[in-house]
Amino acid sequence: MENDVLRIAGKEFHSRLIVGTGKYRSFQEMARAHEASGAEIVTVAVRRVNLTDRSKESLLDYIDRSKLFILPNTAGCYSADEAIRTARLGREVGLSNWVKLEVIGDEKTLFPDNFELVKATEVLAKEGFVVMPYTNDDLISARRLIDAGAAVVMPLGAPIGSGLGIQNPTNIRIMREMITQVPLIIDAGVGTASDSAFAMELGADAVLMNTAIAGAQDTVLMAQAMKNAVVAGRQAFLAGRMPKKLYASASSPVEGAVR
Repeated sequence: MENDVLRIAGKEFHSRLIVGTGKYRSFQEMARAHEASGAEIVTVAVRRVNLTDRSKESLLDYIDRSKLFILPNTAGCYSADEAIRTARLGREVGLSNWVKLEVIGDEKTLFPDNFELVKATEVLAKEGFVVMPYTNDDLISARRLIDAGAAVVMPLGAPIGSGLGIQNPTNIRIMREMITQVPLIIDAGVGTASDSAFAMELGADAVLMNTAIAGAQDTVLMAQAMKNAVVAGRQAFLAGRMPKKLYASASSPVEGAVR
């Protein structure tokens, strides 16, 4: 498994678990959970970070950038223009020219607005951003994002923060079969380790989560569980599961057996 790397825009990662920075009880707890997760990519909401007054405490102070690659995200944006401005701001202040692109279409469910998402992807990709859009579990939307220049596609498993797990595995399977040119990352909906393992067993290249770890009673232990689950799910996918049957078949022939 050491040679089984995740490649995004020419950059290699050995962990297939991507974690967030929100909803932790303290920055110190966040840092401990990040360490336990083994993740190499951490998402940071540009709008929620103090980017101007460096004299004040910031979550960036608790991210070891020698170990963790910062992925700015456009959380809280409701239009393509708003998301584009936020992504540019993240790059201008030195966070990264990568962006987890979120353009929300519904305030209550936080479902993405795929029309605005494609527009923002086209602009940012032309400006040299590595665009990683959060989208619905829809093959056609994913194809349009790839045509617009997306470096990956990140379909939701369930609504953000719901913890419901993968609600439409058929769609994920179809996307996995039909999308081969860029990585497929499950983003949103994971609630516990079995959800992560299932996502990887479906063929996802990685899993991105925040609340599932930050909202756990023991965040560090849950981060460890997620790390192990992602590895186990990936191994199971690569190994190839046995066919499903309604009932077992005899493991040894019975014809001609001595009775």
